[in-house]
Amino acid sequence: MVKRFIVDKHDLIPKHIKLSDKEKSQLFEKYNVSLRELPKILKNDPAIARLNAREGDVIKVIRKNDLEDNLFYRGVVNA
Repeated sequence: MVKRFIVDKHDLIPKHIKLSDKEKSQLFEKYNVSLRELPKILKNDPAIARLNAREGDVIKVIRKNDLEDNLFYRGVVNA
């Protein structure tokens, strides 16, 4: 029997969360940025495959270290 490997459950993959439209608007207002200015992540990236992300969504990436959680944001693109 072959086990399926689920990428987003691996210890070395940071947590990825899709922001709601309200959260996305608050992010843009807080940092005075637009979707175009965010770093990109591909819609078919294995880390966000289970989030049903579409182009234009924003993904929050939470990287943990010993002292604190570091937050990063990525805009979803098709290619």
